[in-house]
Parts: sequence; C-alpha cells; structure tokens
Amino acid sequence: MINKGLYTSNSAEWATPQDFFDKLDEEFHFTLDPCSTDENAKCRKHFTKEQNGLAQDWTGETVFCNPPYGREIWKWCRKCYEHAMSGGGTAVMLVHARTDTAWFHDWVYGKAELRFIRGRLHFNGSKWPAPFPSLVAIYRKREVTPD
Repeated sequence: MINKGLYTSNSAEWATPQDFFDKLDEEFHFTLDPCSTDENAKCRKHFTKEQNGLAQDWTGETVFCNPPYGREIWKWCRKCYEHAMSGGGTAVMLVHARTDTAWFHDWVYGKAELRFIRGRLHFNGSKWPAPFPSLVAIYRKREVTPD
C-alpha cells in the first residue's frame, strides 16, 4: 500500500534522513537547524515553525536548512544566500531539484555550489522514495558574478 500522505502536499515538511544528514554534518559541522520541529531537529540549536527561523538571527552559525517545500521556499533560499553573503556563516540547504522554477533561478543557481543527489531520498522514515529528485545547495561567502 502506498502512503498517500507522502505523495501529496498535505504537509510541506519532509524530515531529513538521519544518515544523509550525518554525512553532511561530518563535512560542515552544523550548529543550527532553522526550520525543524522539536522531534526532528538535526542540531541542538534549532527553530520551530512557531519560532519562525526566517525571522531569527543566524549570525555565526553553520546552518543546515531543509525548508518546508511549498510556495515560501524562495524565502529560505534567500535567507541562506544573504546569511552567507553577509559573512554570517555557511548555509547548506536540502531542497527538491526544481530547476525550472523562479526560486531556483533567483536564489540558488549561480549563488550556491550545487550537489545533485543520485536517486531519491526516503524522507520521514518512509520505505517509499520521494516523488522528486533532490539537491544540496551550499552557500558560502564569495564573489558572485552577474549572469
């Protein structure tokens, strides 16, 4: 039986698989998860939906961001970009690889190092793979050349 909740937009929250996070954490040593629940937070310091990670100061943090997948995703991409470009620290995002979208072209492409993930991740502990491909966007302070 297919878990219909996994393949609909009933929830914009897709909990990061722990083993996938652990590999990234070995490389980046994250200090902040700004968009989590108390149950699925990947860092000791984290912000829940009620705390609104977008409104919080991330200065000095190495951020792991698996944002809610919905119409507001561009705000998280912009926040990660601005965090890095201001010298606040590195931000690493796990997002769906929607390379045809405005948010991808405005806030990811040309602004972050991209790592496309081979295969599909299994979110929320599901045995079923996600219905979309994923990528990791790494934002670091650097010179960005205009398109």
